[in-house]
Amino acid sequence: MVNRVVGVIGWIGTALVFGAVAIRFLRPEWMQYGTYMTWVGLACILAYMLGQWRDVVSFYGTRQARYGTVSVVGILVAIGIFIAVNYLGTRQTKRWDLTENQAFSLSEQSVKILQGLDAPVQFTVYDQETAFDRFRPRLDAYRYESDKVEVAYVDVDRQPARAKEAEISTYGTVVVTYKEREQRLSNIEEQDVTNALIKLVSGKEKKVYFTQGHGERDTANSERLGYAGIAAALGRDNFSTSGLVLVQQKEVPDDASVVIIAGPQTDLLAPEIDALKRYVARGGKVMLLIDPQGAGVGELTNVRAFLTEWSIQLGDDIVVDASGMGQLFGGDASVPVVATYPPHPITANFGVMTAFPLSRSVVVTPGGTRAPQAILQTSPQSWAETDLKSLASGRVEFNGDSGDRQGPITLGAAVSAPSTEAPPPSLGDLATNASPDAPKPESRILTIGDSDFAANNALGIQGNQDLFLNSLNWLAQQENLIAIRPREAKDRRITLTADQQQRIFLLSIFIIPGLVLAGGVYTWWKRR
Repeated sequence: MVNRVVGVIGWIGTALVFGAVAIRFLRPEWMQYGTYMTWVGLACILAYMLGQWRDVVSFYGTRQARYGTVSVVGILVAIGIFIAVNYLGTRQTKRWDLTENQAFSLSEQSVKILQGLDAPVQFTVYDQETAFDRFRPRLDAYRYESDKVEVAYVDVDRQPARAKEAEISTYGTVVVTYKEREQRLSNIEEQDVTNALIKLVSGKEKKVYFTQGHGERDTANSERLGYAGIAAALGRDNFSTSGLVLVQQKEVPDDASVVIIAGPQTDLLAPEIDALKRYVARGGKVMLLIDPQGAGVGELTNVRAFLTEWSIQLGDDIVVDASGMGQLFGGDASVPVVATYPPHPITANFGVMTAFPLSRSVVVTPGGTRAPQAILQTSPQSWAETDLKSLASGRVEFNGDSGDRQGPITLGAAVSAPSTEAPPPSLGDLATNASPDAPKPESRILTIGDSDFAANNALGIQGNQDLFLNSLNWLAQQENLIAIRPREAKDRRITLTADQQQRIFLLSIFIIPGLVLAGGVYTWWKRR
């Protein structure tokens, strides 16, 4: 009688467990009852096993039962591991990008901006549902790097009211919002998405002035030596550019975030230097890109005096690099290459090379009231050549007796100091309405002994553009935007001649299959 009752309890427990499983898949809304059924069912099965313990012990005493139990336990363990891995995988995502150029990973700049977000950023994709998949890989990469990234997809055909409310007129529009600011994208490439984030995070667009009137580089010039390329890159980093004729305006405009003097061929006038001094004293920032004297560049006495006040001097020389690295970029010894960088925020984690066609040295003067830091230094195989005539003849060698200086040679230096006067309201984004942790306005000067490195013909050299933009962001006290920017995908296509195509065809269609066939025939013949 007792055994019969225990058997009934066992069957009831089994029925309850299977019923709970059925509820889980067929009626998820009843899952709370399913949980109770599961526990009651397991309790009934346990009671059955305790009531039949003699039979259980005798059953597991046989060899077949022991082997079967081991097999069942092994299967259950394997299933448990599989379930645990999938459970963890859905909650702890980890990505590995094994491509050579990290084609499926975000750039350092994108990651840095995402990790610096202090509020949620919302990406809303407005398109047809069938087109959503083309947005997911890119936006998922951004969401992977920051838990503050939120993504929503709106089918404009099924939800026309939302599309109308957002004033969406074309398919494929992506609306990015951050702190009540908004940017709209029609392209989902990383450069475009990151540029939109930069504009949202930076808020107000910053103004960069390029001085004019002394033969400086022209941001509207798209020829080899123009600066149209760097002007376009500045626009992507939320900077606007404008020309500045100091001799006419008398003062640097109050909305100037940075003033750039790029490759002047004649000296600045004394009133212009005085205007720069007043600007710097109230927290202004100046970048000077000064080419070697000669070949159209005259003696820049006033510019030298301005830099001397900041403990920076310009060398009367041309830097020669005998390492041969300049040949990598189609140059010669007059194109020094920088591959390692002194510690500085501008070049932190800067693992790419930069090249400076026909540059002069920049000398940091120790012991002054200000302490500039070298940011660019050439290799030990370089030197500062003072005999410019021998360089023009093409025959040059190091001669310490004539004043040549052995490398490493400094090509660029940066210096900062607290402003000595109150900044104007436009510069006061750092001073007014700023959080207690915001940086205080500083006067900053950056000098590089070359302006060709940022020209259109040299902007494609590995790190030249990033160096310029990082320098500008450091001057503007936007250290959070200093990083390596997204790269364009490399072209991996192989171009073959007709002869090469014919050889590949013969190899794959006849030679390799023929060798396999011949090996099979030989093996068959040997075994006869």
